[in-house]
Amino acid sequence: MIKAIIIDDEEHVRTNVLQKVNAFFEKKLQVVAQANGVISGLAAIYKHEPDLLLLDINLQDGTGFDLIEQCNYKNLDVIFITGFDSQAIKAIKVGALDYILKPIDEDELIAAINKAITNCDKEKDIKKLIEVSNEFYKGVKNKRIILKTADTVYAIYEDDIIYCKSDGNYTTFYTLQLEKIVISKPLKQVEEILSKNAFIRCHQSYIVNKKHVLKYNKNGVLIAHLGHKVPVSSRRKDYTLKKIFE
Repeated sequence: MIKAIIIDDEEHVRTNVLQKVNAFFEKKLQVVAQANGVISGLAAIYKHEPDLLLLDINLQDGTGFDLIEQCNYKNLDVIFITGFDSQAIKAIKVGALDYILKPIDEDELIAAINKAITNCDKEKDIKKLIEVSNEFYKGVKNKRIILKTADTVYAIYEDDIIYCKSDGNYTTFYTLQLEKIVISKPLKQVEEILSKNAFIRCHQSYIVNKKHVLKYNKNGVLIAHLGHKVPVSSRRKDYTLKKIFE
């Protein structure tokens, strides 16, 4: 049976989550402790060594990111619980982490916990994911994003991305390191995590990092570093050229 700890500074949220967990996961998951902050949460983790944290972003004495950053116990998974804080949600997405929104939606909670149960025996990279999320949350300028492939987790700097190309539900990242990274996410979801001031949707199937664009030719193509050619759709031409060259 999987052991879980609920860490949230609002008692009614902890109670609500506990009730739902007990109702739907009685034989699969046991909540072994609750806490309301970083210090109390760390104490509970070291005492019970859980498999899963249901963790709020904003705690009484810090953030959920702070808690994981300070935690020396590594063998756990995390589902974040957060309100409609766009900065927090973007940070979670940048780190490719799972989350549910307050007020707690029953179906979202069930889906997130089922995913955690399925992944409970897999190797965890939670420290790396949290580190990247925390950087974004704290406003680090040269930020990274997490890209997960079937067998690798990449923490890649945005500045190293030249462009992204969509192929249905898959997106390929082309980087300065001559590495192509393919993830199973459509371009729309990729666009949500990239910095809007640097990345431009120049085509239905392409997003380009304007920092790497060298020129635009008469064939409707952007020429980028390392000789990459990125098409610009006629519908997005004026918008793209203005964003890059003005």
